[in-house]
Amino acid sequence: MNRVWTKASAILLVVVSLIFNGTYALAASATSTYIVTFQQATLVSNDHVGNEWAIAAQVADQSISEGNSVKVKVKSNGSIKLYAYAEEQDKIPDEGEATKNVKVSSVSAKGSTVKLRVTVTENRGRYSGHQAVWEFTYKIKKQ
Repeated sequence: MNRVWTKASAILLVVVSLIFNGTYALAASATSTYIVTFQQATLVSNDHVGNEWAIAAQVADQSISEGNSVKVKVKSNGSIKLYAYAEEQDKIPDEGEATKNVKVSSVSAKGSTVKLRVTVTENRGRYSGHQAVWEFTYKIKKQ
C-alpha cells in the first residue's frame, strides 16, 4: 500500500510541476511589444469643404505625429487602438474621426498596414453636406 501511495505522490508531483511550469511559460510569453508608426495622413478628396486643416492621431491613447512611432505592449489575445481625427478650420469647424481596434493576432510576421478613413462633412453655408475624406496610414510590426 505504501508503494502505491509513493508512486501516486510521484505522479502527482510531476503533474503539478508541469502545470505550474506551463502556466509560468504561458504567462511569460503572453505579452509582446509592437512598434506602431503613423506613416501619413492624406487628403483623398475634398468637395468644397475647406482648405485649412488640422489632423491628429493616436495609438493606444498616445498622441503621435506623422512619421513617428510608439512602442505598445499587448497581450497575445489583445488589440491595439488606433484613432484618427481631421478638422476643417473656420469660424464653425467641421470635424470627423475614426477608431479601429486591431487584433494583434491579425498582424502578419512582416508587419501590417492599417488605413483609417475619416470623413468630414461641411455643416453650413453654400456647400453644406459636401464632404472631404482623409486617409490615415499606420504600420504595425511585432518587435
